[in-house]
Amino acid sequence: MKILLFDIDGTLIDSGGAGRRALEQSFGEVCSIDNAMDGLPLAGKTDPLIIREALENNGIRSTQKLTDRLHASYIKHLKEQMVTTEKALKPGVKRLLEALRNNGHRHMGLLTGNIMEGARIKLEPLGILDYFSFGAYGSDDPDRNRLLPHAQRRYAEATGRDIPVESFAVIGDTTRDVACAKPYGAMSIAVASGFHTMEQLRAAGPDVLLPDLSDTEGFIKLAG
Repeated sequence: MKILLFDIDGTLIDSGGAGRRALEQSFGEVCSIDNAMDGLPLAGKTDPLIIREALENNGIRSTQKLTDRLHASYIKHLKEQMVTTEKALKPGVKRLLEALRNNGHRHMGLLTGNIMEGARIKLEPLGILDYFSFGAYGSDDPDRNRLLPHAQRRYAEATGRDIPVESFAVIGDTTRDVACAKPYGAMSIAVASGFHTMEQLRAAGPDVLLPDLSDTEGFIKLAG
């Protein structure tokens, strides 16, 4: 049985662009910059990496103090955006999570570019936060390719079981989700329900490629 690590945006939920708008609001509030995300690809990147690149694009030197202020402002605006923005679960997600739990997957996790508090703010209003008992987040490391060991450690802390990274499966909608599993020999399950197309994901070489998460029975067979 694989230990499942789910991405959030584009995989589990459609937040209606709440994260992007909150980031732009934070740059406006802290740095007096409008439209700071213009021209910056966000798909699959961690929040800290996005903030660093946006600062560089606007000729601003990144410091810990400035980054902390941007994170705090982002969280404030994300809370507001998740109240006012039209949002939804991706097809089949609630049914799948419930079926996985009933099928023995008691400890499912997150592997996401969101900072930890941002992940909570996005998942809680849609009623699926409690399915996840651990996770690895952009706040752990700005490089998504270094997040899987954090998930492995947190799984051990949550369960008392040390298991190899090869026992994990990373589920996500971008080529970066696929790439972050490969160095560790973890299974990569790509879903074309978000930012990247089937063709783009296929080129990244995932172990499994799905259109979305609506085939509950098929997914359970894959996950064990």
